[in-house]
Amino acid sequence: MTARRQWLVVLAVIAGLGVGLWALTVRLGDELFPLTIGADAPTFTAVPVGAGADPARIASLADYAGEVVLLNIWATWCGPCRVEMPSMQRLQAQLGPRGLRIVAVSVDDPGSADKIRAFADELGLTFTLLHDPSKAIERTYQTTGVPETFLIARDGTIRRRSIGAEDWASTSNVAQLERMLAEHRP
Repeated sequence: MTARRQWLVVLAVIAGLGVGLWALTVRLGDELFPLTIGADAPTFTAVPVGAGADPARIASLADYAGEVVLLNIWATWCGPCRVEMPSMQRLQAQLGPRGLRIVAVSVDDPGSADKIRAFADELGLTFTLLHDPSKAIERTYQTTGVPETFLIARDGTIRRRSIGAEDWASTSNVAQLERMLAEHRP
């Protein structure tokens, strides 16, 4: 084998490895680059479904830029979601007037807007309710199930990830959110 052919083989192997690495990164991107605390919160889109909401409008994380956001991913069929929602409502009453934005994105199936509104009415929920029937937010935020909640700081970074139901009106959760609300706007 001539030197030229050897170099062509080496270049072909390097090119093959490069294409393989690229394909692996595309295929396993979430596993290779997981969403971490301190990372910028990825954007999402969803349709408002709460009382008086305009279903033609598309909401996104950009709507809350510079705000402290409790982003909850949930579904009406989820028992733990039903358990934690009242504490989110108490948190809304306590910290909503101070600027906390609670945004709960339902991943119920398409055509579930009425079911989501009935769920909210039953529990007396007044915070922002959105619906993502495509469930894209689950992929974007790399959730493992519902409920899953992210605390997003004013600078748009994820400060905390919570898997499962929580008492959001607990002393420790309120204290963390009060500290976040006290931070200066970017």
